[in-house]
Amino acid sequence: MEFSEWYSEILEKAEIYDVRYPIKGCGVYLPYGFKIRRYTFEIIRDLLDKSGHDEALFPMLIPEDLLAKEAEHIKGFEDEVYWVTHGGKTPLDVKLALRPTSETPIYYMMKLWVKVHTDLPIKIYQIVNTFRYETKHTRPLIRLREIMTFKEAHTAHSTKEEAEEQVKEAISIYKKFFDTLGIPYLISKRPEWDKFPGAEYTMAFDTIFPDGRTMQIATVHNLGQNFSKTFEIIFETPTGDKDYAYQTCYGISDRVIASIIAIHGDEKGLILPPIVAPIQIVIIPLIFKGKEDVVMEKAKELYEKLKDKYRVHIDDRDIRPGRKFNDWEIKGVPLRIEIGPKDIENGKITLFRRDTMEKFQVDESELEEVIEKTLNNIMENIKNRAHEKFENFITILEDINPEEIKKILSEKRGVVLIPFKEEIYNEELENKVEATILGETEYKGKKYIAIAKTY
Repeated sequence: MEFSEWYSEILEKAEIYDVRYPIKGCGVYLPYGFKIRRYTFEIIRDLLDKSGHDEALFPMLIPEDLLAKEAEHIKGFEDEVYWVTHGGKTPLDVKLALRPTSETPIYYMMKLWVKVHTDLPIKIYQIVNTFRYETKHTRPLIRLREIMTFKEAHTAHSTKEEAEEQVKEAISIYKKFFDTLGIPYLISKRPEWDKFPGAEYTMAFDTIFPDGRTMQIATVHNLGQNFSKTFEIIFETPTGDKDYAYQTCYGISDRVIASIIAIHGDEKGLILPPIVAPIQIVIIPLIFKGKEDVVMEKAKELYEKLKDKYRVHIDDRDIRPGRKFNDWEIKGVPLRIEIGPKDIENGKITLFRRDTMEKFQVDESELEEVIEKTLNNIMENIKNRAHEKFENFITILEDINPEEIKKILSEKRGVVLIPFKEEIYNEELENKVEATILGETEYKGKKYIAIAKTY
């Protein structure tokens, strides 16, 4: 089965996302998918909060004159903006944009908040929906017209050096985030022609999907003083002079959820990292005639024992065990407990690991210790497996041969790394290889140009 077909099928079968909403590029997070989303973004919230960021919430509507204030910025988004032109039946004096991103409204407010150097730094973030009129082929959670989950952080600093340090901190936060999820990544500095509109430079995280195409999963932008000059975010320095704030911003979106699904899943369905699994352990009572009460009682006893530490569910549906097994394998539940009359008599518990499809028995007295070790091992295993696949998709070429690059990206795909040379680092190279230059990257201590077929 082709990856795109598998991906669409698993979103439906695992009850993650329903694409049948009557607007192209918009869909519905179903309860199971929404919980994956919730647990995933709890991780980034925690990382941001612990590093001194504060969560805020800004309006979705942006006046046209405010959005257009930073010329280079709006030029990058003008073809993708949704406009509100009427209030009821009354035409609006000023059109209102549905936010494609929030630099302009946030920086309008920062101007009001910043007066002296002691007002800095500001480190805020919000997790909101954004809107972009995508004209390319839309894909659920990958390329949307309503991006339902957009975490954007915005910072302001009193010196250029502090802003540089903030870029490093943002990259460090994202590394921890993706490492926690077991998602491998390549970090690159985007080329000038592909940086964020209005930024000094852009750093980006890309992962590789099973079909060999790369997916941009996070970006970090050093904005310098470009926006602060436009929005007049001026502060008084310790010496009494005036200066413009130095700014950064960085974001991630629903593509993180798509990456969890695509990178860890297999032909049977999802394989969820335990930390984001809506159900970490499912208990399946194996009911035999005359033993129903004994088995259900034991299942409930195990549930009570485990529920305070793990997200546990008892599947007591009146259907065959084989169908239950299949359902939870599709949904990627990391660990399954099967409990039947013989297990109870022998003081044993049967466990099943979704990542290896391995079934084994343990003494009931050792259950909690084994569960903790097994869940940790599952995470380590799927992380290592993902990194191995990722590394297999990396091709290093010492000679720069456009035809060979094209051949590799057509047959093997993945990322081709060629030695960094300033004289060839341009859009002409993209045209020659018929692929995207991700940017300049360091890989195993050497500097390369990274080239790939992208989503």
